Amino acid sequence: MTISPVRIGVLGAGYFGTLHALTVNSLNEAQLCAIVDFSDNALSQLPASLQEIPHFSDLAAALNSTSVDAWVVASSTASHVPLAKQLLQKDVFVLLEKPIAPSLVEAESLQAFDTSKLSRLMLGHILLFNSEFRELQYQCQQRGGFEYTSCYRMRPTSHAIHYADENPFFLTMVHDLYCVQSLVNAEEPKTFQAQQHRNSEGVMDLALAQLSWSNGRIATFAAGFLTPDSMSHEGFDRMEIYGTGWMGRISPNPRPFEIWDQGYHPPMTLEMQTRSQPFTGMLTEELRCFCRVVRGEEEIPQGARYADGIQVMHWIDQLVHRIEL
Repeated sequence: MTISPVRIGVLGAGYFGTLHALTVNSLNEAQLCAIVDFSDNALSQLPASLQEIPHFSDLAAALNSTSVDAWVVASSTASHVPLAKQLLQKDVFVLLEKPIAPSLVEAESLQAFDTSKLSRLMLGHILLFNSEFRELQYQCQQRGGFEYTSCYRMRPTSHAIHYADENPFFLTMVHDLYCVQSLVNAEEPKTFQAQQHRNSEGVMDLALAQLSWSNGRIATFAAGFLTPDSMSHEGFDRMEIYGTGWMGRISPNPRPFEIWDQGYHPPMTLEMQTRSQPFTGMLTEELRCFCRVVRGEEEIPQGARYADGIQVMHWIDQLVHRIEL
């Protein structure tokens, strides 16, 4: 049976918006119908393979000129909620990149929509579709959970300049908070602790946090803009997890996945591949899942629902208010 591709538009022509557009454009399950960015300069710098896709500098014009089933919102964090509201009012599906908004209050304003509209909102939790994290999640489930996990997510020092209106809690730590949320099945922490460091310009370049649960489980987080700019602009990510009689470690950026018990399990292969058609990797699988959600073939997965995003925003809000100066 032939299935019509899901018609998708992408809001945002920056680094991640462009990656979304390229990935959608590579999938048989989808048809890229529009790219919107308020900057004509950003639209003019899109890769050659996207130049034939209709471009718009105004969302209203795009909505009036194209027939689109679903939109990916990969613009600035400050624009997420206003754009999501505009789209949900049109009864289309929305894949909204995280964090939902710069503040919890703004993120919660989407609760004004009824359940039928919010059921069309999926959050961009790309790590749910990372093969390494999925394996770690599976191992954790099979081995009775964890006692302690430690998460590191570091980016170059220049991020403090390029993302001066963001901080490591919202820009980077949020990814690991989502991961741990899924590992504890959304159980609410009992305690929150946080610290920060600011550079000579007064910009927060390091965020430290600790969450603990009533059963004694502890999770620690370190996220910052501390790696030299000579390194990759993606910096590095690590997660270690310790359970009863076992431990696991993933290094998704860069590789590999490692786990120990009584033996050694070899590393996994490269996660994302953008030189093949269709693309492969976690963003590809996230967008394929989104297509299935739009077609009504499956529900939005746990961890990518609006309620999950609000819970993590509550966690960040708790941490920010507990910063030890």
